This record gives sequence, structure tokens and C-alpha cells, in this order.
Amino acid sequence: MTKREIVIAALSHQDTPVVPYDIGFTIPMRDKMIDYLGDPDFESKIEGYFIGCEYGGWATEMPDKPGYFKDAYGVVWNRSGVDKDIGVIEEFVIPEPDISLIPNFTLDEARLRRDLENVVNNAGDRFTMGGVGFSLFERMWTLTGMENALIYMLKNPEFVHALLDSIVDLNMRVIDISGEYPLDGMRFGDDWGQQFGLIMGPPHWRTFLKPQLARMYGRVHEQNRFVIQHSCGDISSIYEDLIEIGLDCHNTFQPEIYDIEKIKAEIGDRMSFWGGISTQQLLPYATPEVVESETRRIMSVMSKGGGFIVSPTHSVPYDVPPENIMAMLKVFQNQ
Repeated sequence: MTKREIVIAALSHQDTPVVPYDIGFTIPMRDKMIDYLGDPDFESKIEGYFIGCEYGGWATEMPDKPGYFKDAYGVVWNRSGVDKDIGVIEEFVIPEPDISLIPNFTLDEARLRRDLENVVNNAGDRFTMGGVGFSLFERMWTLTGMENALIYMLKNPEFVHALLDSIVDLNMRVIDISGEYPLDGMRFGDDWGQQFGLIMGPPHWRTFLKPQLARMYGRVHEQNRFVIQHSCGDISSIYEDLIEIGLDCHNTFQPEIYDIEKIKAEIGDRMSFWGGISTQQLLPYATPEVVESETRRIMSVMSKGGGFIVSPTHSVPYDVPPENIMAMLKVFQNQ
């Protein structure tokens, strides 16, 4: 079986000869691994199962402010500090809950098509994905501020609905353009969870986010592609909702939050999971021997009957020892 065929089988809840895997790194951790291995091209040797691109507004460095990046939504990100990957928002694009202040979001279609063509042309035998980062709630709060976004859900629901409609209108264009290319799936990034439960709570998630997600998932399924949703944190209270509206795979599945045996038994035949190797506890703090044994255990539990893609639960941060990355990769690559 090709890598693509193995991923499709896993997402279709079929047993596979090996568990497909994926791994990504933060910029500081990537540099750390290059120093450790003495190989600037080490990522190409990991031989993962996926290739994709993600529309997220393409933040570009501001010529007059080194370390500051502005995206297509007008958000300015300060990456001059510790966070070199995403950054900290400088100011709010929408300072008040006024529908007239919602910008007319635009899409650089030519750039998106170049990214998609690059994925297709370099796929080899891998599973291919398009995607939208900061796709819904996250895009809202990057424009308004997190606290304001939550307050507006309570006090200004019409504004929230209007803003999310505008965000998803653009997302649908990305989905439709992506649908013109031979991709296997679409991944949406949107963090909803805390360590325990949802940031906005299930009722507000169902009121504001669920209808918009159903709209996006439905369009992807019309194109006969898999839907993958990234959300950090504990989102178990809405798993049934996500299954109802057609989610195929939840990324990222954090073992320090969930009882993995229980979750696998209850819904593992209806939804797939992506993640499992903790960047919060296991990878930063365990010994390489424990990383290896725990990686094997998690893969054994979660891959029964398919439905699992093994991966660190987030892009690997700088505090992880390179030796632990190598211990994890040893298990991934020697199944």
C-alpha cells in the first residue's frame, strides 16, 4: 500500500499494516534539531505520510517594522519576542461590535493556486491536504480580541453571526478553489478547548460555531474529501455534535486530557484521531526509553480497527530534548 492508501484506510476505520504518522516543528525546535543532527535537510528524511498547504492570511513582514508581520485580514503580529511562529497581536482590527466595521476580506487566488499546485506536484505517494488556519473562532478573536469575542457572544450575537458569516464566506472560496485540485482532505484550524472543557462552553459553540462548521464540512464532503479539524484542548463535550455534522478526524488528540481507552471504545469507530504523543508532558519531560514505550502503547490502543494517525499533539516546541524526538521517530519508522 502507498502512504496515501494507508491514510485513507485509517480514516475509513480499516486496519492498516502500519500506523500513518506526521510530525511538525516550531521554528526554534527545527533549528535545535538541525544543530543536533548537523543536517539542515533532516525533515525530508522523516518520511511522513502527508503533504499540504494552509490558507491563513499569509502574514508577511512589514518593511518598516522588522519582526512585525501583517496578514491579509489586517492583523499585525509581533514576532520579535519569544513566539517566532505566530506572534502576539498588536492591535484589534475591529475595535467595536459594529457590523459596519467588518472588513471586506479578500483572497489572493493566484497565490493560493500556486500553493495548491506545489502540493499536487510534490505529493509523491502521500496523502494531500488543503486547509484553512485560524478558520473560525480564532479568526474572530484575532480581529476583535479574545475577551471581546466572548463578551460579544453574550451581548452582541447579531454582530458575531455577521462576522462569522463573512469569515466563512471567504473560507468557502478557499474550499471551492481547493476542490479543483486532486486533494484528499481539508484541515481546518480553530482552537476551542481549554485543559478542561470549551473556552466558550458548549451552548455558545452550538449557537455560533456549529452551523458554520456544518456549512464548511458539507462543502468538503460534496467534493468527496475527508474533513480534519484541529482544536487543542478538551472538546469531548461536542464530539457527538462533530460526528453529526460530518467530522472525519480530530487533530490534535491530547492523552493528558482524555481517557484514550474510553474515547477509543466509545467513538473510535465513528471518528478518527490524530495526535496522541504529548508535547505537554511526555516529550519534554520523559526519558527516551519512556517516550519509546509510551509511543508504542498509545499506537497500540488507538490504532485498533484503524482510525488513528500518530503524531505529537502540536508542532514540537523548543523544550523537547532532541533525543526524545529520535526515540519517537524510531517507533514511527520501525513498525
